[in-house]
Amino acid sequence: MSVDEASRASTQVVPDVDASDTAETVDTPATVDTAETVDTAETVDSGATDRRARRLRVLRWVAVSVWAGVVVYRTVTDGFAFNRELLLLYIATGLLAASIGQGRRMLYVVRDWLPFALVLLAYDLSRGAATLIGRPTLWHWQVDADRWLFFGVMPTVWLQERLKLPTPPWWEVVLSSVYMSFFILPYVVAGVLWLRNRDEWKRFVAMFVGLNFAALVVYALVPAAPPWAAARCTPDDVDGGPSGPSCMFRSARGVDDGGLLGALQTSQDGANDWIERIVGRGWGKLNLHSASALIDQGQAAVNLVAAIPSLHAGMTAAVAAFLWTRVNRKWRPLLVAYPLVMAFTLVYTAEHFVVDILLGWAFAAAAVAILHRFDRRRRAGQDA
Repeated sequence: MSVDEASRASTQVVPDVDASDTAETVDTPATVDTAETVDTAETVDSGATDRRARRLRVLRWVAVSVWAGVVVYRTVTDGFAFNRELLLLYIATGLLAASIGQGRRMLYVVRDWLPFALVLLAYDLSRGAATLIGRPTLWHWQVDADRWLFFGVMPTVWLQERLKLPTPPWWEVVLSSVYMSFFILPYVVAGVLWLRNRDEWKRFVAMFVGLNFAALVVYALVPAAPPWAAARCTPDDVDGGPSGPSCMFRSARGVDDGGLLGALQTSQDGANDWIERIVGRGWGKLNLHSASALIDQGQAAVNLVAAIPSLHAGMTAAVAAFLWTRVNRKWRPLLVAYPLVMAFTLVYTAEHFVVDILLGWAFAAAAVAILHRFDRRRRAGQDA
């Protein structure tokens, strides 16, 4: 073999290798290993997160189921939650159960629902505030105002003369239900809004708290007796404007001239011929005597001279106005009927004078107007 042939053979045996190819060959296994390691770690973390989310979801449903079971059991054994404090407890614990696994939402339940508890506490303390301030209780002004509005006729007396029967008719069940809705509906609306739209919930709470505290201030400064109390007391009994005279705690039967309201001139056959506080009679029609007793117990425990303004009328109107643009149009006739039926209920059952209701509606209109004005300013600030 010649020298040239040997050289060519040697050149063919040793291939030409580029440095970059060598680097790629060396680096590729390491790169693949690293990517696989990262993917594996992410898969493990994702799997752990999914398992934790599933466990929390199961725990949430178990908690909600237990909560629902307790509420149903207590309702069956003890009756409906007509007590506002108990209802608020039901709603708050239900929201806590539904918030499991939702981050810090459980803490928000306590923070967000505290204003409702403060309103209830303030309402219970309002009578003590009125006594502390020492303002005399209004007994005659509402009576005179209603007689002036209706040309000498007392609406409560007129309605009970013509409509009150010896035993409650079916429509008094409706009246009792409408009356009790005041203690339930605002909190239910707030609970639904809290779950669906917290911005709307904040607006509702602002209206609710503002309206209630405005009324509570008036209760402290201007205590006023309701019709059922005026029917039990004579002018001599309330001379000087006492807040809790003994006449309030007796029956109106046999009171001279029907007390401050005036006597019933006629009555239905068999019906009592004196003014009665009958808002709970409808529950007796359904044999819900425990509910009626709970109403009586609750009425005895609250401020008995907090008639001006009527929060029953005011809050009913405010809720209807708030929901007006937020529900389907087909519900609007019900939103109109609701405050009107509430007003009729309050007058017929001797819970409020008509003037109390008109003032309650005025407070509601002011609260809604202030809320709308605040919303317009807030939106204008955001657009600026």
